[in-house]
Amino acid sequence: MELRQLRYFVAVAEELHFGRAAESMHIVQSAVSQQIRRLERELGVDLFDRSPRRVRLTAAGECFLPEARTVLEAERRARAAVAAFTSERAAVLRLGTSTGLGEHLDRVLDAFAELAPGVGVELVSAPAAERLGQVAGGRLDAAFVRGGDGPVPGVRILPLWPDPLVAAIPARHPLAGASGVALADLAPLALRLTPRRNNPALVDLVLAACAAAGFEPVPGPRSGSLHDTLAAIGAGADSWTVVYASHAHLLRTPRVAFLPFRGPGLALTTGLAVRDGDPPALLEPLLTACAAARDLDS
Repeated sequence: MELRQLRYFVAVAEELHFGRAAESMHIVQSAVSQQIRRLERELGVDLFDRSPRRVRLTAAGECFLPEARTVLEAERRARAAVAAFTSERAAVLRLGTSTGLGEHLDRVLDAFAELAPGVGVELVSAPAAERLGQVAGGRLDAAFVRGGDGPVPGVRILPLWPDPLVAAIPARHPLAGASGVALADLAPLALRLTPRRNNPALVDLVLAACAAAGFEPVPGPRSGSLHDTLAAIGAGADSWTVVYASHAHLLRTPRVAFLPFRGPGLALTTGLAVRDGDPPALLEPLLTACAAARDLDS
């Protein structure tokens, strides 16, 4: 039994005329007659009493008509449910976020809300490799990434803005009152960094900069999160770490000093990962919002 057979049957039952039913559905009468005959053979009964002058429902047809209408109404509701889901999903931007975006993220979201009113934003926090994989698989519309994370097939990264790093040291340290710090001045302190697997671009950048400054950093103990790391530094341990300048003001604590680097600074480029060849429908307003956030830093 096919849905089109039910549609043809209901149309003929309402018109009580094969020709008019076929005309209402913009198909030829022979197709309607053929499909209804097949339906009758499958059911094993005649649904219509056909005569040269009139067409009318048989008792079996009268019994079958409300059930056929129920099936067609269920089909309509099912299609409407999928259409509503698709429409709702299209009105939501699924955006992967990166740690330390700070004010940048707030600015992007504010600008996007003005450019695309009525569109919701679903923020997804996940490791960089996972974010890229979700973009490639279509589970995210776009994702912020930093430092040119390894290439992922089917994903392209659009550069947005440079994200400078600052040093975080104990507030009681003699260097804490300076307006900036040279990387070499931090050589005596233990460096607390996340494991490389969590953020290879950041770790590689810092270690390469230390080597260029003439020292190999003393590895410090690792903490479970950035907040734990800053708490340990603020507790008095002679250690340091790096945080994004855009995030530092959100992490303010009287026990930790955040200092910009003197000389060559440290920075990673923040980019937007999108699916290659299949950009999200909301990419243009999102990129415009990112540009607006970048311009506020200029």
